[in-house]
Amino acid sequence: MALTAARMRAVNAVYETGSFAAAARRIGVSQSAIAQLVRDLEGEFRVALFERSGASLIPTSLCRQLYGAISKMQAVEADALSILQQRGEPAGGELRVGLGNSMPGMALIASFKRLYPKVQVAIEIGSWSNIVASVVEQRVDIGVLPEVPEDTRFRREVCLTQRVVALCHPTHPLQDRAQVSLAELTAFPLVFRPRDSSTQRAVDRAFRDAALRPKPSLIVNTREGMLEAVANHLGIGFMWEHGSSRADGITKIPVTELGAEVPECIFALAGKKGRLVELFFHARGASGLTGTA
Repeated sequence: MALTAARMRAVNAVYETGSFAAAARRIGVSQSAIAQLVRDLEGEFRVALFERSGASLIPTSLCRQLYGAISKMQAVEADALSILQQRGEPAGGELRVGLGNSMPGMALIASFKRLYPKVQVAIEIGSWSNIVASVVEQRVDIGVLPEVPEDTRFRREVCLTQRVVALCHPTHPLQDRAQVSLAELTAFPLVFRPRDSSTQRAVDRAFRDAALRPKPSLIVNTREGMLEAVANHLGIGFMWEHGSSRADGITKIPVTELGAEVPECIFALAGKKGRLVELFFHARGASGLTGTA
């Protein structure tokens, strides 16, 4: 029984894209080849890895476990490749990286800098829409964002999955709750981000689905402003759970209606070439971010 590298790549590509066709485009092979690799693996081990739901393929619980294990193996492979590539370490150059959240992007950049300290990294931090535009318009070489569009223009790799959580001051009445609902949150002042923020898009969608229309007490245009507002008792805010390494002055609380985890991706234009871009994608394996949070 063989768990080959080709089969592992096929399983993970189908898991992340949701179809044989999208997985084939990502890897650069035919749709029939991807389907055959997955079916051969299922047949050889007598297991089911995906179930059909309309045009989509839904991973089984066994597939989700396998995905995590394969992601770890691929991270080790990427780490080994990075070590080998250090023999020809870039003597310099600049890599431009756009971040929607300070984290996990900063962890990825730290991993890259440990491997290639001579490369200068220029960082742009902005809203979701601004970073997507920066990648498209090539103001940055690479972006790191949640909910990257499944667009043929982009090459994407998942670095972790995360959900939006509520933020409150450690003395807030809700601070010791294991979980809260959106309806409960509306009883308190709320701090929102502008509508072009990926966090706010998720929050607005959840409130809309719950038939709630809260009016925020405060709107702040930066993540740091959100954190400071919460730390200064100005209301309950929202943030991607791994969006900041800051631990002082705030408490993170899961929200019932925001429980779905969303992939955070490294992405670049599909035709974007260059050694520094490739090395950044490979450096993900050394960061400890291996596809799931």
